[in-house]
Amino acid sequence: MSVTDELLAANSTFASSFDDGGLPGPPSRHVAVVACMDARLDVWRALGLGQGEAHVIRNAGGVITDDVLRSLTISQRKLNTTEIVLVHHTKCGMATFSDDDFVGELEQECGQRPGWAPGAFGDTEQDVRESLAAVRSCPFLLHTDGVRGFVYDVDAGTLTEVE
Repeated sequence: MSVTDELLAANSTFASSFDDGGLPGPPSRHVAVVACMDARLDVWRALGLGQGEAHVIRNAGGVITDDVLRSLTISQRKLNTTEIVLVHHTKCGMATFSDDDFVGELEQECGQRPGWAPGAFGDTEQDVRESLAAVRSCPFLLHTDGVRGFVYDVDAGTLTEVE
């Protein structure tokens, strides 16, 4: 049985007793979270969030890409979120390589360069600062005063705010 088959079996069990409680589409806590996709980071538990309370946008490194800004803009303008929380973490894989090296590897192996930037970084706290600046300067977002950034410690489970 593949992992996907195991996930489908788990979904069948989940769906047999599913009750969404009539949750509306907009998140009840009016917050959007941008976080790394790292499997050690359980965003819901780390932030004490329940189903229907937040939009959670994840990618490698929690990088602020055009697509993340698109999602945040829709979250604010169409689904009434007013706060944004950015969550990077310690021991991130994105801090273990450079964009140039990775793009070079891809070009060598695939014969072409990707149309996107990997977004690797050497300093996690500095990347949070740059991410905060990118979100705050987005002209499409209505609420940039409630944007805050954090580093999650994967060993301790704690959040440290980055100013």
